[in-house]
Amino acid sequence: MKREYAFWLLMATGTLVAAALMIELIVRVVIDDGMQFDLEMWKYARDVKEVAANPLIGHQHRSNSHAHLMGVDVDINSKGLRDREFAYARTPGTLRILMLGDSFTEGWGVALGDTFAKRLERLYAARGVTAEVINAGVGNYDTVMEVNYFLDEGHKYDPDIVVLNFTFNDAEPVPPHPAESAWLKFCRACVYLAGRADTLLRETDLRADWKQYYLGLYADDAPGWRDAKAALATLAAYAKAHRQKLLVASLPDLHQLDPYPLQAITDRAQRAALAVGADFVDVLPALQGVPPRQLWVSPTDPHPNARAHALIAAALFRKLIALE
Repeated sequence: MKREYAFWLLMATGTLVAAALMIELIVRVVIDDGMQFDLEMWKYARDVKEVAANPLIGHQHRSNSHAHLMGVDVDINSKGLRDREFAYARTPGTLRILMLGDSFTEGWGVALGDTFAKRLERLYAARGVTAEVINAGVGNYDTVMEVNYFLDEGHKYDPDIVVLNFTFNDAEPVPPHPAESAWLKFCRACVYLAGRADTLLRETDLRADWKQYYLGLYADDAPGWRDAKAALATLAAYAKAHRQKLLVASLPDLHQLDPYPLQAITDRAQRAALAVGADFVDVLPALQGVPPRQLWVSPTDPHPNARAHALIAAALFRKLIALE
């Protein structure tokens, strides 16, 4: 009896292992075409990011790392930026702008030259102004992380203007960074299936949809929003003390633009910016009128594509030259 039980247990275990290996093989060979958002974000975390020493920053780009993600090369310089090399020392006669932000600023899914930071350099050049626009965007950053990066590292560039690119999820708490499990380190099928499960839960109302989730981050008593406002006030105080201009730029969610369902978030961000003496610009009007999916990196990834970056750059440029 025991032998028979052991035999069937062994058979069941072998079948499960074989099925798991088959699913993993299918994901790796068939599904992973280099444009699956969840898998590409997983590769980004695995190949480009590392845990930061400052827990209020959480994670950072690993210096001199490289990956090919969402169809484009992502090259990180010696100081952890997705940009060319910049010395801390200022270049005489050159305007310097530091861009703080998350994956929208970093340029997820677009070539470096197509990001709004690099487009701004070209817009300034066309106007006869030599400008260095430093891209300090890191995927999954929020306002607290961005400000702490600036206080630890970004301030060394001594910019004339600091642009805090504020996105609709910036009131999320700084995520914890526990030790990565072996399953999530090696199992692409686990990552892919977890992403599909999350999508299914949201579509079946078993989990708050994206609108409800983001709006909920900005409740008056939400700790993430409280911390974001405090970080913004700290950044504004630093900029004022060092005679730097601070611009808060609101970058919208691209799922739906007209009517825009997250306007309450933009309004709160504007009030918070003006309360601490920062300038503010909303780039939403520059994007409205274009069907949202024509601005997405891929049909399943609503990060801004090259066309969206061009529109964002134009809106930022109009505001930036007005600050001169």
